[in-house]
Amino acid sequence: MTDGTNQTRRRFLQATGGAAAALALAGCTGGDGGDGGDGGDGGDGGATATDAATTAAGTAAGDGGTEGTEDGEDGGEDGGERQEGGTLELINSTITTFDPVAATDTASGVVIQQMFDPLMNYPNGQVEVEPLIAEDFETSEDFTTYTFTLKQDVPFHNDDTVTAADFVYSFERLAASENSRRSYFILDSLGVSHETTTEEGGEVYSPGTLDLEAQDEQTLVVNLDSPFASTLEMLAYTAFAALPEGIVGDVEGAEGQMGYDEFATNNPIGAGPFQFENWAQGEKASVTKFEDYHGDVALLDGINWATIEDANAEYNYAMNKNADIFRIPTSFYDQGKVSVEETDDLGRDVGTYGPLRNGDTANYLGVPSVNSFYLGFNMANVEKPIRQAFAYMVNQQQTADQIFKGRVAPGYHFTPPNIYPDGPEAYDTHAEENYPYGYNESLPQEAVSVMEEAGYGPNNRASVTYTHYASSDTFAQYGQILRDQLGQAYIDVSIEAAQFSTLIQRVRSGNMQVYTLGWIADWPAPDNFLQLLNPPQTDTSEPDPISGINWSSETGSAAEQAASAYETVTNNLEPTDEAQQTRNEAYVQIEEANWEDVGFLNLYHRTDERFWYDAVDVPRFGGMGTSRQKHNHTSKQQ
Repeated sequence: MTDGTNQTRRRFLQATGGAAAALALAGCTGGDGGDGGDGGDGGDGGATATDAATTAAGTAAGDGGTEGTEDGEDGGEDGGERQEGGTLELINSTITTFDPVAATDTASGVVIQQMFDPLMNYPNGQVEVEPLIAEDFETSEDFTTYTFTLKQDVPFHNDDTVTAADFVYSFERLAASENSRRSYFILDSLGVSHETTTEEGGEVYSPGTLDLEAQDEQTLVVNLDSPFASTLEMLAYTAFAALPEGIVGDVEGAEGQMGYDEFATNNPIGAGPFQFENWAQGEKASVTKFEDYHGDVALLDGINWATIEDANAEYNYAMNKNADIFRIPTSFYDQGKVSVEETDDLGRDVGTYGPLRNGDTANYLGVPSVNSFYLGFNMANVEKPIRQAFAYMVNQQQTADQIFKGRVAPGYHFTPPNIYPDGPEAYDTHAEENYPYGYNESLPQEAVSVMEEAGYGPNNRASVTYTHYASSDTFAQYGQILRDQLGQAYIDVSIEAAQFSTLIQRVRSGNMQVYTLGWIADWPAPDNFLQLLNPPQTDTSEPDPISGINWSSETGSAAEQAASAYETVTNNLEPTDEAQQTRNEAYVQIEEANWEDVGFLNLYHRTDERFWYDAVDVPRFGGMGTSRQKHNHTSKQQ
């Protein structure tokens, strides 16, 4: 999707993931497996750079949760009574906007999360959503109409009261504003019914035609084109957050209470637990407690984010105790310093890390989050035997242990274990019994054999270029290891670096051979990941491909299997057990087709880690990451 262009569900099959990939510099934290101490996925999912060089970590939140003290107020060691007051000191990278429909980067998202509330919520970043501004909801028998009853007397930061009409206005901004970079969320992913017009040979949204109704101040009706099993999860994104009706005049019929730049940079008005205080671009941002918050009023007085781009500088800042919650770059990380005292029922490791460089021991939390990182192949530019040779050479377990110091889990499916059909055990069983390239082992002789069968040898070598994110020392090192290994299989690997935006543009234009990327959930369901492996959506000759692998019957024998299975998914999106089972079977077929043709070579699933000093008490976050966690339940000793 190009900036400012709204697209229909028909074009969603070409555009959604590509738009997320092209625009979402979010999620570029912790890409090497754990550098994103308190940072995570950027709140909008999408393609991510495979390194933690961009910090954005650390910090607070992206698109979702609040509430959530069911974990036992377990952030600090004592678990005692929470204190009110104090300012939470965090670290962030460069912020671009505070407009929920315009933000595509983690740094902006973590601040937006604290200031804006949508209908639904990922409580403390857990995968299961619950109502937030919505008090209750009903669905029609065909799952295409959702009727939300809003809480009464929910205040905005400007003292206006949230009504259903505010949501109608906010959703229209998401669909039609020239500033929106997430129109596909509502028009395509969610599929709210709407009309289109034809422009330049394609269908685009006709402003003012969303099938929404504010029946009264507390009743909002949302009508979808067809069932979508993850409707409630989508509505937990801050892109769907409530803004006061007419706050800015960037949609048809709205004059605007203030100019857009004022709203987006100096006076964002939401209904979240914190309200905007100030922002010095490139230096810091601050929010303060909103005393009239409709939920649990924040215990903190406020939150400050210091803008620090360099990982070493960030680590020094934390070691000087200028940050309360922080990350530890892999270059400074020592797995032997992690002491796990408990693994809870959600698979979260709780314990300590230390001693730190400053002599203190930090609190530690490691959470398996919903993400996948991989080597991508442009199948049109890299022959199948070469792709298979890569797969035979890669030992995912060794990669996790040696390259990423045990901070990641080996990856064999593109679907993460925590949302894999029938759960993590099914993920492991299916991989162990069926992965064709060596489960937890490297098979170099098979790599040589598959290349020889294709006619390669000492006097006929293949050449490919491996491209990694420019700031990723980890993946630069990984490329060197692959180069050395693949040399014995008659493959000469050249290594190059590219800035993330350049890498994405080249992937989408087809100007790539082998590259490193990751995907972090827009919504916690396999189809959000496996859409990237739907062959018709991967054609780089078409506008806005969802991924750049060019998978077709000409480039892979299993392309038809994958396309047929994905069509089964899209035809069975009802939120029912029967439809879910049908989708689950299709998901596995797509995974196996990808194994056969090696469009993505799955490498690992990142564990999001949080490190913090004893003065802070912060609830545990869940599989959707810290970027969905609000800090109204975080406290700090005075």
